[in-house]
Amino acid sequence: MTELPCMPITCDSRISQIPTPTDISHQVQISSDETRIYLYKSMKICMHINVLYNLCLHHPVNRGSREMGKAMPALFLTLLFSFATLSHSLPLSTNSRWIVEEPAGDRVKFACVNWAAHLKPMLAEGLDKQPLSAIARHVALMGFNCVRLTWATFMFTRYSNLTVAQSFHNLGLKKAMAGLEKYNPDLLDLTVIDAQKAVIEELGAHGVMVVLDNQMTTPMWCCSDDDGNGFFGDKYFNPKEWLRGLAIVAKRYKDTSMVVAMSLRNELRGPRQNETEWYRYVRKGALTIHHANPNLLVLVSGLAYDTDFTFLKTKPLGLKLDKKLVYEAHRYSFTDSQSDLWLNQSVNQVCDMVITEVKNKTGFLATGSNPAPLFVSEFGVNQMGVNQADNLFLGCFLAYLAELDLDWALWALQGSYYLRQGSLDTEETYGMLTANWTQLRSPQFHQKLQLIQQKIQDPKSRKSENKIMYHPMSGRCVRVDRNETHASDCWGMSHWSHDGDGTPVKLVGTPWCLTALGDGLPVILTAECYSEESTWRLVSGSKFQMANKDENGTDLCLDYDPSYSSSVLTKKCICSADDDSNCLENPESQWFQLLSTNAL
Repeated sequence: MTELPCMPITCDSRISQIPTPTDISHQVQISSDETRIYLYKSMKICMHINVLYNLCLHHPVNRGSREMGKAMPALFLTLLFSFATLSHSLPLSTNSRWIVEEPAGDRVKFACVNWAAHLKPMLAEGLDKQPLSAIARHVALMGFNCVRLTWATFMFTRYSNLTVAQSFHNLGLKKAMAGLEKYNPDLLDLTVIDAQKAVIEELGAHGVMVVLDNQMTTPMWCCSDDDGNGFFGDKYFNPKEWLRGLAIVAKRYKDTSMVVAMSLRNELRGPRQNETEWYRYVRKGALTIHHANPNLLVLVSGLAYDTDFTFLKTKPLGLKLDKKLVYEAHRYSFTDSQSDLWLNQSVNQVCDMVITEVKNKTGFLATGSNPAPLFVSEFGVNQMGVNQADNLFLGCFLAYLAELDLDWALWALQGSYYLRQGSLDTEETYGMLTANWTQLRSPQFHQKLQLIQQKIQDPKSRKSENKIMYHPMSGRCVRVDRNETHASDCWGMSHWSHDGDGTPVKLVGTPWCLTALGDGLPVILTAECYSEESTWRLVSGSKFQMANKDENGTDLCLDYDPSYSSSVLTKKCICSADDDSNCLENPESQWFQLLSTNAL
């Protein structure tokens, strides 16, 4: 195999200037320092640098360009991910709580993004804004290894002969049609189901797996209790037609290896939902998919908008699918109308309450004596940063995903919709891409995904287990560099040991321990590991604040403010009392998590 060298490439480089290695099968990552892109492979860092995918979009060479394909250098869009082919063996299977490849059994972690394609036009969003190949490249460049691609049952049971052009014409989408003619003219004369296949094949060509999600029966925006699509037997949810649709889709992709999973149904809900019919139709649906395409993982959703599996504690599903069964769950700040809690109550206590609830209702599936894979197939926030409930929820939920090292899919990729709830060209503020699909909506948000895009736990790892220190608000990890302690990227982070409350936090492989100097001062490393300043305990309802006492007996907590400095400080603890329900200050700068890892 040809080795890909560590080579700096300026943002205005051209393909002709870059040597093109062949037969590269390792995942290629990128990083940058101001004006250069660095290539490195297999997660082995060539040098100490921070990741910034959006760099070249804002480089002076490219500023003002309107097209994604021109906004970044030819290398960045075309050359780089010719190297990044999927190295997993397909199909996938399960082993205990893990998704694994066959037959070796190595873990494959889903780090996915949702791409909506289930609305009235019945076409993956954004293809009027950019070429399909460019969007697929961006998915891979952002570090996502799979797409949860949504679809509506009627696409296959009633509209399979409808072309993309006819669909857009019928909806009066003239502007979007013009965009399709410009960027993806080859799709116009395809049927909507063949256009879906074209999207899947392009994603596969870029090493991106596909999870097909049956979002709705009727092509429309999801979801509400009374939309007629919520539960088996609702107005538009005929179980027989639903099963027929599942069979058609599963069989259609039997020979498409990059389609690795199918869901039974998104977010079962509404006044008619009940456990008896859930067991009945979930079993039928799962067997329908499995018989039509035994290669696929089968994703099972719970009740109450995919937030509740508690009924399985007393009555297991009892379905054997040759190690193909995966459960899926969703969570947002607004789940169960909880947005106001984040705004009006103690953030530490709300976070603890929410995560306790999540673990009780869905997370228990991935733990205990008989664990199963749990795929958090939807979570997300307004990436404009203007929704404070979302902002507070995000750090809390990232900590949960990292703690259990769950598979996940972010809502969403799309920066806009052709037509959503009667409005044309609607912007999606939860989307990774901007409304014109040319760049990241929020590079800062993208950076926060860096740790959870990696495997933290590996059931086949031979590495010893250590701890890494994670700061969920920023998505950064703590690293010691030249005896200084910084929050930095989550590649090559330092390893720590900690034996519980009242013990030191030691830098693995050294005699050094984390030590507080005082309020507002950077922590240091010393060999005095059992002084009050060097022993740490978890405080507050969230159990994310790590504290010790200064000479006056005041609790000082680790603190990191990315807008101030990269240094980790100690400051007076914020809202650290377990019973301090009236404290409304935001403590997230002091949230640190010691995560066990045998993979990083």
